[in-house]
Amino acid sequence: MSASRLFVIGATHHNAPLAVRERLAVASEGALRQALAPVAGLNELAILNTCNRVEFYGVGTDEAVDSLQAVYCASQKFDAAEFEQIRIRLSDREAALHLFEVASGIDSQLVGENEIFGQVKEAYAAAQASGTTGAVLNRVFQKAFQAAKHVRTHTGISSGVVSVANVSVDLATNIFGHLREAKVLILGTGEIGEATARAFKTRGAADLAVAGRRPERAAEVASGLGAGTASFEERNSQIAHYDIVVCSTAAPEAVLSTSAIAAAMRKRPARPLLVIDLALPRDVESSAGHLQNVFLYNLDDLAKITEANRAAREAEIASCRALLAQRAASLWDHLQRHLSSASESNPPEAGSLPESARPV
Repeated sequence: MSASRLFVIGATHHNAPLAVRERLAVASEGALRQALAPVAGLNELAILNTCNRVEFYGVGTDEAVDSLQAVYCASQKFDAAEFEQIRIRLSDREAALHLFEVASGIDSQLVGENEIFGQVKEAYAAAQASGTTGAVLNRVFQKAFQAAKHVRTHTGISSGVVSVANVSVDLATNIFGHLREAKVLILGTGEIGEATARAFKTRGAADLAVAGRRPERAAEVASGLGAGTASFEERNSQIAHYDIVVCSTAAPEAVLSTSAIAAAMRKRPARPLLVIDLALPRDVESSAGHLQNVFLYNLDDLAKITEANRAAREAEIASCRALLAQRAASLWDHLQRHLSSASESNPPEAGSLPESARPV
């Protein structure tokens, strides 16, 4: 069996379109951790599961990474051969550098966006809580956070505050001209939903309502913004009253159907409806985009809109990569000595993840 090494394996927006990422999204990280616990040679593990990527960072043998991929594909009912066509698989210094670039926002669909930093921190915290991190991942993630803060401070990669919330508001402004008279409905009260509601309010949307599957949470978000609330259960009958609908729930399937949107449009045939779907899995049936006067945009559509933004940031991206590469190289010089000594003193065994990560 090969020696343990730092690795990352997964799929991202670079090679997996939205429809594929929906199939790859992990519904229960806890269940997947338990399924992976018996894998021989898998010593440390963290799972980063976002709208744009599913990635596994860990320490283990090459054989353990192969087994991880097999277990993951089986759990997702995803063809292993298809996964190999779109996956990333990096080791050692390149794996550390990849995490640095992800945490810094330069590997994101919206280059320079801030949300990913918090998502990486949450993934690390979840791994710690599960007992699946050790000396190597602890150091790699902590150094990634330091590196991300460094490049955001010393480069212009985050200038302009790039986020799906701001891009959504820019899109709405381009379509409606201004937002003073537009009626806006936000479906979803998580971090992205709240941020998007705040962005619309800040940019002049006076008629703003928030709806969520937990009414008390919707009321909390609305109160903080001086906005109104709407009934999530009655959303289908209320769509016709709004000009802009933003969806960002964590529902496992669509919360707005094509038939519901079509019915709403029959009540407002002369008024366009902008629907922005920020969810994964998607909240809106894709066929709704074919309806007359309905403008439907999803995460991949927003990424295409921001290509001009990426072109303007190319110089900053190059500066960030140079800084991150230096830090990753320094980290790897330290880590490879640790991994070498650990492999010599602790050869990998079956079920190498900590006891707390194994099925009870």
